[in-house]
Amino acid sequence: MYPQNRNRRLRTKTALRNLVRESSISPHDFIAPLFVVEGTSVKEEIVSMPGYYRLSLDYIKKEVKQLYSMGVQAVLLFVKVSDSLKDNLGTEALNKEGLMQRAIKEIKNNIPEIVIMTDIALDPYSKYGHDGVVKNKQILNDETNLILSEMALSHSICGADIVAPSDMMDGRVLAIRNALEKNGHVNTGIMSYGAKYASSFYGPFRDALDSNPGFGDKKTYQMDFHNRKEALNEINADINEGADIIMIKPGLSYLDIVREVKNSINIPLAVYQVSGEYSMLKAAAKLEWINHDEVMMEQLISIKRAGANMIASYFAKDVIKLIS
Repeated sequence: MYPQNRNRRLRTKTALRNLVRESSISPHDFIAPLFVVEGTSVKEEIVSMPGYYRLSLDYIKKEVKQLYSMGVQAVLLFVKVSDSLKDNLGTEALNKEGLMQRAIKEIKNNIPEIVIMTDIALDPYSKYGHDGVVKNKQILNDETNLILSEMALSHSICGADIVAPSDMMDGRVLAIRNALEKNGHVNTGIMSYGAKYASSFYGPFRDALDSNPGFGDKKTYQMDFHNRKEALNEINADINEGADIIMIKPGLSYLDIVREVKNSINIPLAVYQVSGEYSMLKAAAKLEWINHDEVMMEQLISIKRAGANMIASYFAKDVIKLIS
């Protein structure tokens, strides 16, 4: 009760504010997404993601070495494959010498200490740009799961530490877990995109991988952004099927979901600060409407404050340089 209690007392000095601070960011909190392309000495800036690049394997190796030296503990790999390799069954996703498989091996051979996470979904390999097998413009669930489980096993064989199914098919975590267990890959983790919403924030990412859906949208498998309780149903199912980490995607517009889930589960929680969130900040800062670094930190702290144990963010290098 005032004046005995004055909340401002602990705000009078920087040192005091630091002492009582509830949430903070460290390099160990970050998962760095990386886009891999074929070729040598390729560093292509993604127009809709200023300052972010598609990298060939030689540059990916250098990038991961730098990230690890900065304290980043994990990278999340995505590949851009040529249209000539795309079909309806994601055949290239299972190629033992495919781009993803070679990227995993290259990183594991050169920076074995870092955690390699890999995207498990068919959209980069699909001629339709969808996350599953298409028949009569419908996305087939169980047929897709068979391919995803083979894909995850292929990544694990190459050295992936964690596979990350981002497709939102029903039962895909169980299919992947069973495939890994059956083949002796019991220590490969699954980071399930447990609540991935059908969001309009993904546009720049789809530009980066040339994976826009060729027809319709992804609302028959990704979650309706109007729903909250549904997220808990999805996530509890994934945990029961064997997920080790739960991912929520996107970030800022879904912090209520992050807190709700954090209050309900006891396994690590990841949040993906997605491409649209990154690009909006970059664009506004370029126009000098906001302070880039201050807003970047405020956004990331809000994600941690909501309950994230780890954050997949395109700002990883920017923020680590800032806090260092």
